[in-house]
Amino acid sequence: MKKIILTGGGTAGHVTPNLALIPSLKERGYEIHYIGSYQGIEKKLIEEAGIPYDGISSGKLRRYFDLKNFSDPFRVIKGYTEALKLMKKYQPDVVFSKGGFVAVPVVLAAKHYRVPTIIHESDMTPGLANKLCIPSARKVCCNFPETLPYLPKEKAVLTGSPIRRELLQGNRLAGLQYARLSAEKPIILVIGGSLGAVAINQAVRSLLPRLLKEFQVIHICGKDHLDMSLNDTAGYTQYEYVDAPLKDLFAAADLIVSRAGANSICEILALRKPNVLIPLSAHASRGDQILNARSFSQQGFSTLLEEENMNDDTLYAAIRDTYDRRADFIHRMEESHLNNAIDTIIGLIEECAAD
Repeated sequence: MKKIILTGGGTAGHVTPNLALIPSLKERGYEIHYIGSYQGIEKKLIEEAGIPYDGISSGKLRRYFDLKNFSDPFRVIKGYTEALKLMKKYQPDVVFSKGGFVAVPVVLAAKHYRVPTIIHESDMTPGLANKLCIPSARKVCCNFPETLPYLPKEKAVLTGSPIRRELLQGNRLAGLQYARLSAEKPIILVIGGSLGAVAINQAVRSLLPRLLKEFQVIHICGKDHLDMSLNDTAGYTQYEYVDAPLKDLFAAADLIVSRAGANSICEILALRKPNVLIPLSAHASRGDQILNARSFSQQGFSTLLEEENMNDDTLYAAIRDTYDRRADFIHRMEESHLNNAIDTIIGLIEECAAD
């Protein structure tokens, strides 16, 4: 039986692509183990999927001053020692890393034992953790054509991001029933990310009187961001977070308003949903969401509205224009060759495991 170690953690975005690969790996008879941090979000998600999980020490390597810079290198060294022991214990044929700082000691341990490693970079430019891992990788997968120049030519593969099968199996009627909405008006699904997006939440709610004349709105606003005064608003429904029924809400949506995290927009692409992307501003991030959204806009998949330019009029115009041109957006998404990420990545894994 072939063996694979999956790794990645720190955020859900470092875990969900691994989860998307698991069914195909099982179908091909792989024995799967996961290495993550002791108590990161990945532990809960992977254990819920029934995959054996091992935690290791993890530290963040920062490019700015922080007192933890003095202690975290020791955590990384400890994590590397633990990863070496796990690599020797499981003797995998291949390692697949989705990134995050917990993956660095795992990839380095795989290199020590000459286990081929495949890395996946979600964002336009590689983050520090993946930069540290790339020299040890056999192949480096990416989501965007613009990422290829940042990667070693002989290692780079444009794959797109693996998408969980269940997201593609939603039922529109079930989504309408769950949201208590009708089929009479088109539906806008607003997603601010797992923690919500205050600026998007405020803008959408300010625009509701105008939007609800033409659309219905499903609003996933994030933990502690519900507005109870809007609970009885006809055509509007809000949730802090949606788990299993999310696939049905996707199926019910005619248009999506979203942040521009790499995994989120790749899910939107796979679902072929016309969308307005409002990336996290450069003031609140390293700017990767802006680059992601610009790429999707340039490829004709999305309308880009930068947060600094967002107000009632610009948001309404972006939504209205995207909906009016929805057939064009769908056509461009259908033409994309980034819709077979799982098959492409599984092919790379099979190739490496056979060496």
